[in-house]
Amino acid sequence: MKRMKGAEEGSNSSSSKSPPEARKKVRKQMREESEAVAASESLDCEWARLPQELLLHIFQYLPLLDRAYASQVCRRWNQAFHMPELWRCFEFELNQPASSYLKATHPDLIKQIIKRHSNHLQYVSFKVDSSTESAEAACDILSQLVNCSLKTLGLISTARPSFMEVPKSHFISALTVVFVNSKSLSSLKIDDTPVDDPSLKVLVANNSDTLKLLKMSSCPHVSPAGILCVADQCHGLRELALNYHLLSDELLLALSSEKHVHLEHLRIDVVSENPGQHFHTIKKSSWDAMVRHSPKFNLVMYFFLYEDEFGPFFNEEIPVTHLYFGRSVSKEVLGRVGLHCPRLVELVVCANGLRPLDEELIRIAKHCTQLSAIGLGECEVSCSAFVEFVKMCGRRLSQLSIMEEVLIPDHKYSLDEIHWEVSKHLGRVWFPDMMPTW
Repeated sequence: MKRMKGAEEGSNSSSSKSPPEARKKVRKQMREESEAVAASESLDCEWARLPQELLLHIFQYLPLLDRAYASQVCRRWNQAFHMPELWRCFEFELNQPASSYLKATHPDLIKQIIKRHSNHLQYVSFKVDSSTESAEAACDILSQLVNCSLKTLGLISTARPSFMEVPKSHFISALTVVFVNSKSLSSLKIDDTPVDDPSLKVLVANNSDTLKLLKMSSCPHVSPAGILCVADQCHGLRELALNYHLLSDELLLALSSEKHVHLEHLRIDVVSENPGQHFHTIKKSSWDAMVRHSPKFNLVMYFFLYEDEFGPFFNEEIPVTHLYFGRSVSKEVLGRVGLHCPRLVELVVCANGLRPLDEELIRIAKHCTQLSAIGLGECEVSCSAFVEFVKMCGRRLSQLSIMEEVLIPDHKYSLDEIHWEVSKHLGRVWFPDMMPTW
């Protein structure tokens, strides 16, 4: 009886303690839930209170599409989406058809930019496909940028013909709007466009004090007199890219005048449109004047000529630093390169005949003492001559791209042995490039 009574008392005592413990548990759960809700509300509140500068910094890292989605979160983020700082740099992508943000800048967004942000644009580029419709759309946009003062403008065609198929009057009219209204244009990239001499005069009249970079290769409507006008007036020009037919002794002397700043980069494209085309010669004295005025400038030359068209080139010393042969070039021409290009830093030969280039490479290594990069494609060089070339150049060869098919085994080295010998002279592991098997 006593045991039963004790058990009952124990049971009653435990049951009497149960309600307070349960209440404590419930209170604890409620407290944790309220703290979680408060933390969540505090987090939302913190996102809403982000400083404008920090929000701008975040938006600058977002792709355009994500930025547009973020602008729908709240009014404050929408205001951030339209901050002028976000629209100073913009690239219009114009493709056909313009059906997706991923493929092209949406037409509605273009309208919004022109309406609300045209006066904020400063660094603008247009990337268009090969269609005339895309190029004309770019011209239409340029024509509406009457309230902006651009600092850089780039017209980029992913494939020809693009801008060259646009009516010349339409293109010139659109470009003139930018030239007249900008007043502070410092960089202009208009390769493969129908720009002409009168439009360049408008450019100079409004931007001569600020223009530092001009790239206009493959512009057939520009004459040597037109580019000379730019060099005479734009004394701050530091980078220039053009076709060889625009290069003249007068242009080099203008770029070497005391009023002109030191040129940093001059790119010349030497392109043959028709076999047997005649090319003029630039005097050595003009090049010498250029080197005296700008001793550290880079002269980059791209050659796309047939073998019988190299007559006017490399007969005298020329201060070329980067030399690229896009078509087959003869042993004789490469021999002249070795004798007359003492400033050469980089050489790329895409193709040559069936005769080995042993003597030519040795001559280049001997006379071109600044050479640090070379690439050989469809050529032939004996393994012994190649090792000697590398030995003469030594560790200054930071870039050495040679296809395995170029190297011809001889009595001294096989293809399995040559990479060890070359690696020893370079001071690093080197292997010839392999032709893909697909």
